Amino acid sequence: MVKAYLRYEPAAAFGVIVSVESNITYDSSGKHLLAPALEKLGVWHVRQGVCTKTLSPSPSSRGPSLAVTYVASSSSSLVASGYADGSIRIWDCDKGSCETTLNGHKGAVTALRYNKVGSLLASGSKDNDIILWDVVGETGLFRLRGHRDQITDLVFLDSGKKLVSSSKDKFLRVWDLETQHCMQIVSGHHSEIWSIDVDPDERYLVSGSADLELRFYNVKHDLSNGESVVHVSGAEIGDDGELSTKNKWEVLKHFGEIQRQSKDRVATVRFNKSGNLLACQVAGKTVEMFRVLDETESKRKAKRRLNRKKEKKEKKSTKEEVETTENVEAIHGTEETGSISVVTVPDVFKLLQTVRTSKKICSISFCPITPKNSLASLALSLNNNLLEFYSIESGASTKTLAIELQGHRSDVRSVTLSSDNSLLMSTSHNAVKIWNSSTGSCLRTIDSGYGLCGLILPHNKYAMVGTKDGKIEIIDIGSGTCGEIVEGHGGSVRSIATIPNGNGFVTGSADHDVKFWEYQIKQKPGQDSKRLTISNVRTMKMNDDVLVVAVSPDAKYVAVALLDCTVKVFFMDSLKFFLSLYGHKLPVLCMDISSDGELIVTGSADKNMRIWGLDFGDCHKSIFAHSDSVMAVQFVCNTHYMFSAGKDRLVKYWDADKFELLLTLEGHLADVWCLAISNRGDFVVTGSHDRSIRRWDRTEEPFFIGEEKEKRLEEMFEADIDNAFEDRHVPKEELPEEGAVALAGKKTRETLTATDSIIDALDVAEVELKRLAEHEEEKSRGKAAEFLPNMIMLGLSPSDYVLRALSNISTNDLEQTLLALPFSDALKLLSYMKDWTSNPDKVELVCRIVTVLLQTHHSQLISTPSARPVLTVLKEILYARVKECKDTLGFNLAAMDHLKQLMASRSDALFRDAKSKLLEIRSQQSKRLEASTEEMKTEKRKKKKQKKSTDMHVWS
Repeated sequence: MVKAYLRYEPAAAFGVIVSVESNITYDSSGKHLLAPALEKLGVWHVRQGVCTKTLSPSPSSRGPSLAVTYVASSSSSLVASGYADGSIRIWDCDKGSCETTLNGHKGAVTALRYNKVGSLLASGSKDNDIILWDVVGETGLFRLRGHRDQITDLVFLDSGKKLVSSSKDKFLRVWDLETQHCMQIVSGHHSEIWSIDVDPDERYLVSGSADLELRFYNVKHDLSNGESVVHVSGAEIGDDGELSTKNKWEVLKHFGEIQRQSKDRVATVRFNKSGNLLACQVAGKTVEMFRVLDETESKRKAKRRLNRKKEKKEKKSTKEEVETTENVEAIHGTEETGSISVVTVPDVFKLLQTVRTSKKICSISFCPITPKNSLASLALSLNNNLLEFYSIESGASTKTLAIELQGHRSDVRSVTLSSDNSLLMSTSHNAVKIWNSSTGSCLRTIDSGYGLCGLILPHNKYAMVGTKDGKIEIIDIGSGTCGEIVEGHGGSVRSIATIPNGNGFVTGSADHDVKFWEYQIKQKPGQDSKRLTISNVRTMKMNDDVLVVAVSPDAKYVAVALLDCTVKVFFMDSLKFFLSLYGHKLPVLCMDISSDGELIVTGSADKNMRIWGLDFGDCHKSIFAHSDSVMAVQFVCNTHYMFSAGKDRLVKYWDADKFELLLTLEGHLADVWCLAISNRGDFVVTGSHDRSIRRWDRTEEPFFIGEEKEKRLEEMFEADIDNAFEDRHVPKEELPEEGAVALAGKKTRETLTATDSIIDALDVAEVELKRLAEHEEEKSRGKAAEFLPNMIMLGLSPSDYVLRALSNISTNDLEQTLLALPFSDALKLLSYMKDWTSNPDKVELVCRIVTVLLQTHHSQLISTPSARPVLTVLKEILYARVKECKDTLGFNLAAMDHLKQLMASRSDALFRDAKSKLLEIRSQQSKRLEASTEEMKTEKRKKKKQKKSTDMHVWS
């Protein structure tokens, strides 16, 4: 009989607050912050500092989990997250559900940006392409190609009609989305451009690179009458006020530069929602905050600067200098007449302050809601798994909140479960954390040294931690404090193992010592309560660094792994030598002894795992276990099954009797350092370099070794197919300088499966139609037998059956699915279109299918006589159906508008609108008044200076 095993599935992942590789962003309400945590997206309530929701892909998609690489929020509750495999998921933040998955990129997503309305989404990737997505229709519109390196940022201009993209190829490109072409290529940067942003009024675009300055551009807008206008001071207008043909396509005009304080490269530049602040985050520990002055303030500042310049020159009283001042005045007069060109970048952007943090900043995000008593609220994610919130005031910035308790600041170096499996202890470079192993909530955080190994004592009151500097720390779990620190070893404590059925433990260290300890609860003189104390009972000297110690469950043997690649086994009572296990080519990093004391398993840096008999020390089997060092290995209690973890990010489940690999558990996104198994073997906990702790639960689902082997082979075969889609050895087509447009989607296994399902449906429908025709013929002859419908068609007519197959395809995959259809099947499909147009819900789908098929098979359709009648019928029907749909939509929109007016007439909404309009008019009037008074003042100053100069002439 074939042996069945029980499957382990990923159950929980905790310990990561924010990933290093991705950015953070606020949602549209400003109450929640979206922080990617590896493959999940955490929604944090900012005021409470609590993670309210976790958006993670469905567990049904087995295989390696992929990290979130970029996240963007829209003006509604929708949020887009890009992943390392190039897919994009759209989430509804309120419901916490995934609305759709968009596949188009071949590389990791590096930039995402919604337009102001939230109907379009632009995405950039490591594959150098930009794809524009229709969020409402859940489809890709088109792909823009032209950049020679990965896309770093995107920004929409002119109500979403234009798109600006930045790339590592040192260029900015401006794309016209209506005509789908590149309008302008902007050069000037000497290094990779990392970030761009535009202010809310679309006056300035700022770009940041590794250069020591930020570059600013004026944005030209097209008016409805076809003329163009530049919002900002600084645009040059020709003699006749006309723009030359060269300037016709210039959307971005260089405005100037501003020096940065830091020498590190720019990571992010962002304006806040009101547009009065600009934040420049560098790839270091600082964020530079710039104040953005409005037009009147910047003009005033520019005039003051010019006046100061003139005053300096006027101080010199010689005749020649008097003449030069007159010339300056004359020049200034021309500047005044075209006062647009006066304002420079330093007049608009003024350094306000620099926000400094303790660790390197990964990303920043402005809160969309401005607080009452400060200029803005800024969220930062740091590279040590930490979120910080700052309140930006005009004088200084203050830290308001830090989210840090839910994770370690660095790698998780060891994990240990308590005897009843209720508590989990993890150690890191500066803290020990106690977790609830079932919920993943952090119960205690205790400051400590660099913990390399740990042990929770029975009754869950105390724990031991062995540190890198040779100390043994006694942790009081109840009070969450470090009770006593014992100088245990002269070198780092590499391993700690409990002595079964006793009140002691064994430690192994880099100082060549193996020490045996006993613990007891004593009341020391001068202390009011009893404390746990430990005392060294025996010491065993080794001839090399001790890496691991393990004690057999019957406490008969102690096994010691040394740096010389051997494992020595000693008798526990007499400490006499028993066995030497040698065979590994590199040092043994982990080992464990089975519950019955028969087997000992060792894992080494040579990527192999060896299973030995503990009776004679013979090697039963050497297994090539991982593609990198084996970091942890442990037997499941009372069995010969075991788990191993390696630097190749995998956790593997083995049968030590059959020497077979049972399961591979994928999930960690970095080296796995440690693992712990519960007493009953119902769950496994692993800790990793990616700072996450993952729990894998045993399910009731049985599996067989043979089936798993077949599955693994299938996965390898499918991976080869995926590589075949994009043949890396085929020479890449050379893109034209002005860029190119291509289809948004990409060929995947899903699209090929969908194509197969359409072809199958067409074949089944064709057979059914033949049967129906034969039945009708027999009926006319009078031989009619009862017609038995086809069971496969689920009681649907042939036309409806094919339509069902097409409706099941996701809208994003439809184009690629139809592209793979052969011409004969495309013709069959077109013949069904006439019937489907009668259903008003399917008109849009029919139009999309017909358009794609016509574009794909245009030349063949023209030259095929049998296709003409089908196309003629479709031409007559489709236009009429589409017009009907448009009329219905128009009627509904007009009705909604009418309802809105009715509601407005019943409420005070109109007056509210009037009030806002009145306030707007008043602000405009006050600005005009300020400008006119400023002009009057300058006129007076001019007259005074002229009078002064004439007096000087008289004196001379």
